[in-house]
Amino acid sequence: MTEKIRSLKNLFLYECLFTLTFWNSISLSVENELSTSVSHNLPEDGPDNENKTQPLLYTSNHKSKASFDWVVIQNTTESLSLSEIKNEDVKKLIALLSNFKKGSRLQYLTLANISVDWEYFTKILQTVWHSSIEYFNINNMIQLSDVTNCEFDYSDTSMKALTMKKVLITDLYFSQDDLYKIFSDMNIEALTIAESEMIHMLCPSSDSPFKYLNFLKNDLTDLLFQRCEKLIHLEKFILQRNKFESLSKVSFMTSSMKSLKYLDMSSNLLHHDGAEKRCQWADSLAKLNLSYNQLTESVFECLPVNIKILDLQNNQIASVPKGIAELKSLRELNLALNRLTDLPGCSVFPALAALNMEMNSILTPSADFFQSCQRVVELRAGRNPFKCSCELRAFIRLEKQSRRELSGWPEAYMCQYPEDLRGTQLKDFHLSELSCNTTLLLVTALLLTLVLVAVVAFLCIYFDALWYVRMIWQWTQTKRRAWHSYPREQENILQFHAFISYSERDSLWVKNELIPNLEKGEGCVQLCQHERNFVPGKSIVENIINCIEKSYKSIFVLSPNFVQSEWCHYELYFAHHKLFSESSNSLILILLEPIPPYVIPARYHKLKVLMAKRTYLEWPKERSKRALFWANLRATISINLPMADGKRCGESD
Repeated sequence: MTEKIRSLKNLFLYECLFTLTFWNSISLSVENELSTSVSHNLPEDGPDNENKTQPLLYTSNHKSKASFDWVVIQNTTESLSLSEIKNEDVKKLIALLSNFKKGSRLQYLTLANISVDWEYFTKILQTVWHSSIEYFNINNMIQLSDVTNCEFDYSDTSMKALTMKKVLITDLYFSQDDLYKIFSDMNIEALTIAESEMIHMLCPSSDSPFKYLNFLKNDLTDLLFQRCEKLIHLEKFILQRNKFESLSKVSFMTSSMKSLKYLDMSSNLLHHDGAEKRCQWADSLAKLNLSYNQLTESVFECLPVNIKILDLQNNQIASVPKGIAELKSLRELNLALNRLTDLPGCSVFPALAALNMEMNSILTPSADFFQSCQRVVELRAGRNPFKCSCELRAFIRLEKQSRRELSGWPEAYMCQYPEDLRGTQLKDFHLSELSCNTTLLLVTALLLTLVLVAVVAFLCIYFDALWYVRMIWQWTQTKRRAWHSYPREQENILQFHAFISYSERDSLWVKNELIPNLEKGEGCVQLCQHERNFVPGKSIVENIINCIEKSYKSIFVLSPNFVQSEWCHYELYFAHHKLFSESSNSLILILLEPIPPYVIPARYHKLKVLMAKRTYLEWPKERSKRALFWANLRATISINLPMADGKRCGESD
């Protein structure tokens, strides 16, 4: 516990020291004699010697607050950050950094807002190079002038990574080789020069130990590292936001980088013309970022064959060609923000496991994707202008059946078309199987048509529809002929009290009972009987129609014989037609003999309806009741008819 407290005290005192010196522009100096006198107190490496001696701060007797003389006796911190360093501060800074020899605990150094000449910068860098510092960061540095060639000693260093951001060279006339050579030959693992308007970088003069290079946001072009075979250990290369144009030249730049695994070429001006020479990438390249460029579908002709992760986001790709060479190792593919109209198949991506298709132009994704991309477990296809149709329904159904993850579901998946479904989430979109399956729809329609035809045929046969059609035709033709032959006689004048319809088998009862009892005696009843009142030369149907229309009533003598007679059926049909066309109560039914319902044929459905809804007169077997029968019948057909001499029946002179 005591050792931890001492360490914290040391750290606090140490930070206070550098804050007072550099941030407040306090001049620093190193007392060499004092340093020599106390050098025997410097700790050796190892945890046992960390807290044996406290850091000492020695102050001179000068009254000026801006002048402190100090020496570092022991260093217990691992990082140091200094700011606002100018030419006049360089000697003091170098004197300070010289105290951190190899074996010191200081590993991280950050210098910010530096404004020094090239000569002073190289001295600072050389001092740091031979110190214990492993990670050196420079932010916002202005190189004022005098960029010249200098000899730099790269030996005996602890340095692992150098990071320089926002470096500005103000010298207008200098040799580019003098500037870049000092960086290209560094024997460190990681180098970052970012946001510095760098236009070129030399190829190392010998095999370089670089494993990581980051040239973010500069002005580098296709000329970088062409025919450079010295970066054999480079594993990660970041060239984001530069000015590269040719994808094939980029591929040849990497061809000799035998260890390269990751390359970031995003936010450049890359394009690829299919007519260009074939691309040649490093065989070891596994991850490639080509997002935010100007690439079209021809990019698939210029890709590393062993690539595993490929980012083609925000380009101008409209399709994924099927005739390209197989990318057998590709596991992740990002095609978001392109112009694709459908999900690609996986015939050329047999190992694909993750696909991003967000923000394209997909209306109705093909269900073939799920059949050909069996290994895809993660699919991002949201924020596309989906057209809610049957094809989309098939996509949703297959997605639910599969075991893959549909990222962003359901919030990012909405209908864009048609207009009435815009904003509807795909999970809420439903269409019946019948409306989407054309074969099923045709089969169903055919079956329904056949059933309808069968029902209509059955009804036509059961109700004798053809017979009714024939009767309608006969009635229409009769009316037409009568109109053309006797137009003035179309105003019907009643000539008979009743038309009698009966079967020939019941003619004896009609002649012996019905006609004598109605026509003789008082009342002057006139009956229309086919045997005596049909006009020779006219058709039977025409005579029936004329008699019915010129009669006040129509009397039907019903019996089992009646329903067996074809002509009785005609007469009943025409009389029933008059009943509905003239809204008259003109039918009189006389039941001569009981008629069992099963005896009545199906086509006599009108007769069944009439017998069920209308009152009929039943011929009494007892003679005592027949007088009442005739009286009721006479009363039903009682009407005054005009006579041939202008008088009415029943009137006397």
